[in-house]
Amino acid sequence: MAKKELLIVTGMSGAGKTVTMGALEDMGYFTAQNIPAAMLPKVWNLISNDETVERAAIMIDARAGNFFTELKEEIAEMRATSQNDYDLKILFLDASDHELVARYKETRRLHPLGGSKGVLAGIAKERRLLADIEKLASHTISTDEYSSKELRNVIMERYGTEDDKRTSFTVQVMSFGFKYGLPADADIVMDVRFLNNPYYLEELRPQTGLDAPVSNYVWEIDDAQNYYQQVQQTIEWLLHDTRPKGSPMYRLRLDVQVVNTVRLPLRTVWQNN
Repeated sequence: MAKKELLIVTGMSGAGKTVTMGALEDMGYFTAQNIPAAMLPKVWNLISNDETVERAAIMIDARAGNFFTELKEEIAEMRATSQNDYDLKILFLDASDHELVARYKETRRLHPLGGSKGVLAGIAKERRLLADIEKLASHTISTDEYSSKELRNVIMERYGTEDDKRTSFTVQVMSFGFKYGLPADADIVMDVRFLNNPYYLEELRPQTGLDAPVSNYVWEIDDAQNYYQQVQQTIEWLLHDTRPKGSPMYRLRLDVQVVNTVRLPLRTVWQNN
């Protein structure tokens, strides 16, 4: 039986902890944030006893105040007892003072430890609090050069399994009817109302695109084949452009009459890319 995994995520405010936790959650990690250090062993004990949880990520940062000073002792104790039960790793996220200041200026937010003294004072205080924890880190990532999407990819490469990397990007195909309005969550909508519509043939109306008579009827005109090839090429190009940018899903909406017909061949193509 494989060991369970616990990843403690900590680091500088503004360095990307929230993005990291989102990426880990998308990979199937059980996630919890802003847990007081003294509660860490108890929280992990509850999580680890859940048979459905194999990997967990817990974020702890300096905003925990006095509780944070206990983190070093709690980690040392957990590491001493974890060797045979679970794998414990610590990820420390950092960024230069200059970059952190720029990010706070961009978001127009106050540093959680800065108060009336400003962002730089808050950064300096946080670095002092985190100095000992940084030394305990299993891995440190400096996020100066990463956008949020790039950081997601870094986390995926570092902590994702091969299955995570294969399934982290989803192409969702949904049918709809124009008379009900466009789907609000669509990334791209394909209008295929010019194709043969089996609805208007009484013998085909009760059937779906998974039935051979309907599929044959839709595909019998050259325009259907040509349109399908153009759609396939366009979507493949879009996916190669979208996937590296960190988006976990691409939503393609097709008019209801052909979605079942094209679903299987498109699925085969995209799984191979």
